[in-house]
Amino acid sequence: MPDASDVEGLTVGQVSARLGVTVRALHHWDEIGLARPSLRTAAGYRLYTAGDLERLHRIVVYREIGLGLDRIQAVLDDSTADVPGALRAQRTQVAERIERLQQLSAGLDRMIEAHERGLLLTVEQQAAIFGPQWNPDWPAQARRRYGDTAQWQQYAERSASRGPEEWQAVTDAMADLDRALGDAMDAGVMPGSPEANQLVERHREVFASYFPLTRQMQVCLGRTFETDPGFAAHYDGIRTGLAAWFRRIVDASARTHGIDPETATWQ
Repeated sequence: MPDASDVEGLTVGQVSARLGVTVRALHHWDEIGLARPSLRTAAGYRLYTAGDLERLHRIVVYREIGLGLDRIQAVLDDSTADVPGALRAQRTQVAERIERLQQLSAGLDRMIEAHERGLLLTVEQQAAIFGPQWNPDWPAQARRRYGDTAQWQQYAERSASRGPEEWQAVTDAMADLDRALGDAMDAGVMPGSPEANQLVERHREVFASYFPLTRQMQVCLGRTFETDPGFAAHYDGIRTGLAAWFRRIVDASARTHGIDPETATWQ
């Protein structure tokens, strides 16, 4: 607490500097009757006394712990006010705010880790969810390749909020889609047909678990699934020729939306 014993007749600017309060705030407190200067100069300028400074200091303390100005005025001016009760109530609110901030901090930690790692799962959890063919180095490889893209950021933000159960649900949805694609190819579903277009839309919806997928981006993925050895092996392992068939149904669907698959880009 500042020593107010030698203070008499301080200007608004001097009080502002002493207490770290803006001049605007002091003027406002004066206007609402919360803290009015007791003295005036011959020219009419208001000056704060030592008593005024003591009151201002209490206002600053109460404001820092979160009391509103109306509540502060009641505490200072109402002789019947339950000051300990008001402070206890404020302490409860502060404790609740601290808990919320701790939760926010923990969420930020997960978000940072997700941006850096991609998956917030142990190696054992990854193997249990994604299967024995899963390589736990893949997320790190993906980050090195795509870490500066908007899609990696979107993927990381989704990953930060997911635990094993959520990732299991995503994996199950992808597996169901893969089976549906294989069954449709076996049934002779033709590219451009309503059934094929419905599967293309379902693929976009399921894939959105990782990041939003535009139609042009989906065309680019279709190319990758057919030409990349790893992706092609996955789809052709479900049904021989599935990678090429999937690309054809994606391209046909894109054309119905005015997109030329030959010129589609990742956007």
